[in-house]
Amino acid sequence: MANYDLTPVDVPRVETKYRTIRTKIPVPESIPIFEALRTSEPQSMMGQPPVVWHKAEDFIIHDKWGNRWIDWSSCVLVANAGHGRPEIKDALKSIISQGLVASYVFVHEQRAELCGMLRALAPDPETTKVFLLSTGSEATENGIKLAKTYALEKYGPGRKYLVSFQNAFHGRTMGAQLAGGMDRQKTWMVDRDPTFVQVPFPDGYKNEDTSFNLFLSILKENGITPDEIAGVMTESYQGVGPDFLPVEYAKQLEGFCRENGIVTIFDEVQSGFGRTGKMFCFEHYGVKPDLICCGKGISSSLPISAVIGRDDIMGIYPPGAMTSTHSASPLPVAAAIANLKILLKENLAERAARMGEILMPRLGRIQKKHPARLGCLHGKGLVAGIQVVKPGTKTPDPDTAMAINTACVRKGLLMFAPVGIAGECLKIAPPLTIAEDALMESAQVFEEAIDEVLG
Repeated sequence: MANYDLTPVDVPRVETKYRTIRTKIPVPESIPIFEALRTSEPQSMMGQPPVVWHKAEDFIIHDKWGNRWIDWSSCVLVANAGHGRPEIKDALKSIISQGLVASYVFVHEQRAELCGMLRALAPDPETTKVFLLSTGSEATENGIKLAKTYALEKYGPGRKYLVSFQNAFHGRTMGAQLAGGMDRQKTWMVDRDPTFVQVPFPDGYKNEDTSFNLFLSILKENGITPDEIAGVMTESYQGVGPDFLPVEYAKQLEGFCRENGIVTIFDEVQSGFGRTGKMFCFEHYGVKPDLICCGKGISSSLPISAVIGRDDIMGIYPPGAMTSTHSASPLPVAAAIANLKILLKENLAERAARMGEILMPRLGRIQKKHPARLGCLHGKGLVAGIQVVKPGTKTPDPDTAMAINTACVRKGLLMFAPVGIAGECLKIAPPLTIAEDALMESAQVFEEAIDEVLG
């Protein structure tokens, strides 16, 4: 990923209901902060637009020098219910006043409440258990571990393969990256576990073949039979896009796994908790995963994640054998409970669906203005992505994507750095609470930035 230029640049002043730009960008007074971090941190932490956050409210980010941005990042799909919700802050204050800020895996009352709330969201609550963790990577790691352990105990060591998809991202820990589908993220492993196998993802653009027969033929080419597969893992939408499964493909995948006793793992870390217009993205496909890996939007704030799944799989490990130091830590749990209550009370999943009906046509019009450079648009609810390509090709153009991203920042629209297989994808993910007029304003700013860069 390219670095952002830290040279302050004079930019046109902006003053609207939701945006204010009154300084050079980046702010000259912020440069010592970035330089101090360069001294103290690895360069891997310097990959986002050079904005020093001071306060975040609902869908607006403030710095301390009077600038404001409409947020199209949601802290990378975390702040689904908006930034700094009073209900979440009050819940945290209450637990702090109570005097409980850590508990290891000793029981506290709200742990039972949150597990019950998450269980109620599962396709089959009566046969579901919930395992709370800290990060999305922990959730996907445990999904892999549970699927492989279940297959080993039920069928024996011949059930060893974990099948996932090319271009997938499941996290940054070792198991998550083994299951991930980006080779450049695995070079450090040198010798990889051969029981992790990837097949093409049916996105319809990078891979035009969306038939389930391709899934079957790739397994056959690799000499893998269904009775050797422990689990199949997929993001409900691939984060590099977002790229969605065709509904019929998802149903055929579920049927194949059910028929052959294979555990299905759906990674909802990015896509869960209302983001796509449903509480979980897999609901768009009409399928029922065996294991659901959650994170990010579960709290709209503090670090917490979960695996939600079939009790016969979740119950494989005896007491004390599957835990994490900060599993169900009191403060993140309180935040998650408050967040889920907001999501349900305010029908934010349904609201995301309605806002998506406003956003997607506008993005579609922008894409059609520059079809040779904006190669693909996918989205659902309040998540979308446009892939920037070399003229008239499908070749990623990360430099131009970065230029558009930077132009947006200078105009008061904040996105996280371009993503995708080569940094070509402009990802759009505002909080689900974004006001309709702010959504339209930010789409207009996005269009202006694209027009300026592409001409």
